[in-house]
Amino acid sequence: MKTRTLGKDLVVSEIGLGCMGLSFSFPPFPSKEEAITFLRAAYQKGVTFFDTAEIYGPFVNEEIVGEALKPFRDKVIIATKFGFKYEGDKVVGLDSSEVNIRRAIEGSLKRLQTNYIDLFYQHRVDPNVPIETVAKVIKQLMAEGKVRHWGLSEASAKTIRKAHSICPVTALQSEYSMFWREPEQEIIPTLEELGIGFVPFSPLGKGFLTGTVKPGQLFGEGDYRNTIPRFNTPEYFKANMKLVDYVKELAIKKQSTPAAIAIAWILAQKPWFVPIPGTKKISRLEENLSAIKVEFTEKELIEIKKHLDTIKIVGHRYSDFAEKQIDK
Repeated sequence: MKTRTLGKDLVVSEIGLGCMGLSFSFPPFPSKEEAITFLRAAYQKGVTFFDTAEIYGPFVNEEIVGEALKPFRDKVIIATKFGFKYEGDKVVGLDSSEVNIRRAIEGSLKRLQTNYIDLFYQHRVDPNVPIETVAKVIKQLMAEGKVRHWGLSEASAKTIRKAHSICPVTALQSEYSMFWREPEQEIIPTLEELGIGFVPFSPLGKGFLTGTVKPGQLFGEGDYRNTIPRFNTPEYFKANMKLVDYVKELAIKKQSTPAAIAIAWILAQKPWFVPIPGTKKISRLEENLSAIKVEFTEKELIEIKKHLDTIKIVGHRYSDFAEKQIDK
């Protein structure tokens, strides 16, 4: 697999792996042994960029990733995240205070069995702590050798600029796909201007763009798609199927699959975009990675954009509670 560069010098595989689903949001979960085997298989297939977070579990995901990648720690890039406050293993709110950031970094280092974090994201912007204050703490952690690069997640252009002015931001991680193109308006131009990499999560629209999710489908207990209006409101789901039908058409034309088309489309947007699709199955991983074989001409990309612009996507992408945590 080829590599791409985030920011000035963070070199990663052109497709990364979102590890959240191994222990959070998308049950049923594999056993720890199965998850470790899966992650090592991903590495053998060329993936060197792995995304986790302390909240995924909470805490369990980092332990799995740490153990799985320990044999080749110096050959992989591990991204994890901070920014939530807990009572035991229950999330009770946002907290990007210095005390909580330092608690988070020490916990992540221990669970990941490493002495440095390659990419340390603020998981959600904390409205109670100025982003400049957060950036100064990260700068200190970098000076201590505990963090090599830092990033933001679901941050506004205004916040990105403020953070970057204090401590250069390497990457922004936010949702982006054919199913959610809002970052094209203000976020992506800001990243390009500042030289910040973009790490789109949910490049498959939480499974929607694979074509395997059907109208009226019931998700299992604990699956967080049950809380999302786009999935749990029948009329929204039905309306948005126009996009799935179009992606399927593209897949037929390109002799590929809807999942590969959706990821390849992201790769074709900018050379500094690195999508991190998540999966728990080797077969799906292989399908996702096959996106690197799909190429679009400039003419095709223009035609795709024109068509996407005609499809109105309806329904919020998060629950009302989660929507309130997004930096505007």
